This record gives sequence, structure tokens and C-alpha cells, in this order.
Amino acid sequence: MRNAIEFKVYGDYALFTDPLTKLGGEKLTYSVPTYQALKGIVESIYWKPTIMMVIDKVRVLHAIRMEFKGVRPIEYGGGNTLANYTYLKDPCYEVQAHFVFNPHRPEMEYDRNENKHHNILKRSLLAGGRRDIFLGTRECQAYVEPCEFGIEAGFYDNYGDIHLGNMVHGINYPDETGRDQMEVRLWNPVMKDGVIDFIRPEECTQVRTIANMQPKRFNENNVQSADELLAQWEGWGN
Repeated sequence: MRNAIEFKVYGDYALFTDPLTKLGGEKLTYSVPTYQALKGIVESIYWKPTIMMVIDKVRVLHAIRMEFKGVRPIEYGGGNTLANYTYLKDPCYEVQAHFVFNPHRPEMEYDRNENKHHNILKRSLLAGGRRDIFLGTRECQAYVEPCEFGIEAGFYDNYGDIHLGNMVHGINYPDETGRDQMEVRLWNPVMKDGVIDFIRPEECTQVRTIANMQPKRFNENNVQSADELLAQWEGWGN
């Protein structure tokens, strides 16, 4: 696929919070990562407002296991509350993704250098990402490395279909939709032999508006172009 990367992401724990469990202050993870969580990982590897990252599929390599932990959430108004969080234990995934140019960012047309963005993306992946990688929440530190999707043996190979019910797919932001509002997308995924094929965000039919929001503006005065970034990177290598 054009402008694609394939990588493995893994860590000791993951917390892809089911929003329904936040109401009582005790978080319960989804059994698999959401589109938005994986998109955040790819954007931590490399992100520019010029491009939009698209998650194509994820493959669950390890058995889905959960672990309960007692934690003390930070309460800025004081207090000493104990809460139970349910994490995924020993998560490991293969991810296939690609990028497209953001049609809602005409001010970034000067930076639409497809080949250089792809080269920087691949170099950033080899370096372990340009920002911290985590699985769902910041306390769940993770690591990324290139891989060939589908080669390594996985726990759910030839397992059949697992219906995962209604889940959050992701969040729509104004700079990705052209609408001045933030929205949440829902869908009903099915994991087939350990692989979830994601539908595109615009294909989600269950969309709810959360709040009004204005996109942040970027231009050549506050964003380095891909040409400048690649030249800088090559300069460091000399």
C-alpha cells in the first residue's frame, strides 16, 4: 500500500478505557485497542498537520488477559481515593497503517512532499518514535519496531470470529472533517483470526457530537516543512 508502514507495538500493560466505566472513577479496558489509540501511536512515531494517519488493521499477537490494580487517582482538590483499574496484561500487536494528505489543511499545501514524509516516517519508526509511545494511557509505556505484518505466529491464528460488541472507533476533530465540532464515532468490530480490519472514519454511521471546537491554524511560519526536517536529519547523520 502507498505510504504505508507496518510495525509491532508492545508493553507490559495497556488501558484502552471503555468510556462507560469512567463515570464511577474506576476504569475498565476494552479487550482490544481502538482505532483512535492506534492512531495516537502512529502520530507519536511521526506527525505533521500536513498529513492524516489512517489505521488499516491490527493483529492481536498475545492472548487477551486482564489484571486488576488498586490505584490512587490524583485529586487536585484533595482526598485519598482508592480506585480499581483493569488493565490488559502483556499486550502485543502488529499494526498496518498509511498516510494521506489532509484535504482540510489547504494552508499546508507547500509541505505536501509525499516521498519525504514517507522517508521520515520510516526513519522515525526505526528510531522508536519521535515522542513517547504508550498503550492507551501514559502509565502504560510501550515500544515500537518495524515488522512484516502477519508473519509472526499469533495466539488467535485460525481462531475464528470474535464479535466485540459496540465500541468507540475514534474521535473526529475539526481539522480532519472540516466541521467546527468534536465528534465521537462508534462501531461494532469483529476480530477474525486475531485481525481487526478497520473501516475508515468517514464510513462510521454512529457519530455523536461532543462539543464545538475550532481547528488550530498552521503555516510555514510555525511548522517545519518535510524538506527542512529531512535535511536536518541527514545533517545529524553526517
